Amino acid sequence: MSYVVSGFSRTGLAVLVAASAFMLGPVLSSQARAPRYQVQALWPKPFPNQSWVLGSITGVTVDSQNHIWVVHRGGDSLENNEKGMMLTPPSSSICCQAAPFVLEFDQAGALLTSWGGPGQGYQWPQSPGGLAVDGKGNVWITAAGLVPAPPARGRGANDPTAAEQPAAGGGRRGGGTPAPPAPADAHVIKFSRDGKFLLQIGTPGKNEGPDGHATLDRPAAIAYDGTANEVFVADTGNRRIVVFDADSGAYKRHWFAYGEKAAGAAPPPYAAGDPPAKSFRDVTCVEIARDGNVYVCDRSSNRIQVFQKNGTFVKEAVISKSTLGATVTGQFGVVASYGSAWDVAFSSDAQQRYLFVADGHDKKVVMLQRDTLTEVGTFGNGGRYPGQFLAVGSIATDAQGNIYTGEQHHGKRVQKFVAAK
Repeated sequence: MSYVVSGFSRTGLAVLVAASAFMLGPVLSSQARAPRYQVQALWPKPFPNQSWVLGSITGVTVDSQNHIWVVHRGGDSLENNEKGMMLTPPSSSICCQAAPFVLEFDQAGALLTSWGGPGQGYQWPQSPGGLAVDGKGNVWITAAGLVPAPPARGRGANDPTAAEQPAAGGGRRGGGTPAPPAPADAHVIKFSRDGKFLLQIGTPGKNEGPDGHATLDRPAAIAYDGTANEVFVADTGNRRIVVFDADSGAYKRHWFAYGEKAAGAAPPPYAAGDPPAKSFRDVTCVEIARDGNVYVCDRSSNRIQVFQKNGTFVKEAVISKSTLGATVTGQFGVVASYGSAWDVAFSSDAQQRYLFVADGHDKKVVMLQRDTLTEVGTFGNGGRYPGQFLAVGSIATDAQGNIYTGEQHHGKRVQKFVAAK
């Protein structure tokens, strides 16, 4: 492998060489029987506009063309020194500004298209969540919203779904008066692959509760089922999975943890010694396997639950039972990191033998044997070098078995992992 390098100082070139060497270094796996992966350190390629930077990554998916789609939070998740060209007046004419919210890459890492943001006929999310691309090439994005940090155990309902929470009120108007808060995210939006608005399900600020048919509450993720032309939504605030027709947006059905049809009480904050909660705490992923089973992340409960498409419960598995979480207060207000089951993806073989779990709080990817949900290995650890993670919250695979990850909080990057030879 070779790289054309120009415009680097001696120090910068050394760092680049070190990164390239890291890609060829030790393969990442904890057990010999598990698949083994190594990071492709210089993926994706630099943006054509070199002033663009990524914010907190909230979703990564791969479409039928093996193109990689990424959605991120944009400017409100950037550090002040990353906003040079976005400030009024600008503090820099060279760097930086947020890249467009939605980005499409090819497998080599070249940017193909980019779009996103407010437009006519729909409400862009306060904070985007996950995304999916359906069989027609349309792009679905959830409005995951901004929520407060979870309280301490024993002090109320647990709500650990926040990635970064700006200061209350969303900013200041002239004279120091707080701006009124925008209506809470409660919708999903469908676009053509070039960013043309097609459909919105739900309305910001409108929520009929967990048993409602026409409304959502901070949906975190979405999956498309081509056999029935349906979309499955991880409706985080309502602690459920809800299914809609992919053309009309009409409600079809919903269910809760263990396949229950009626909402149960919100469980208390997670504790490793407690019995499994009867209700979901925070549903942050939904994916559909080729065999028709639906995989759901209950993030801060450290578990994956599996269902049939009609909501019948099949099985569950706990990922890292002892994982709790932490919150810190910084530039963006509260930054929360809770739980071990943030997102999942399937291996690319015909049987989808393995399930990859993005364990954001523990800064690694956990590999499960899908039929038994037993752990067979991990890769990654905490850090900023290629192959390491800060808050890996999104994961996807392509047809060749490559793995793509996205990092929330201050990670702000997408990485590609290839099978070790």
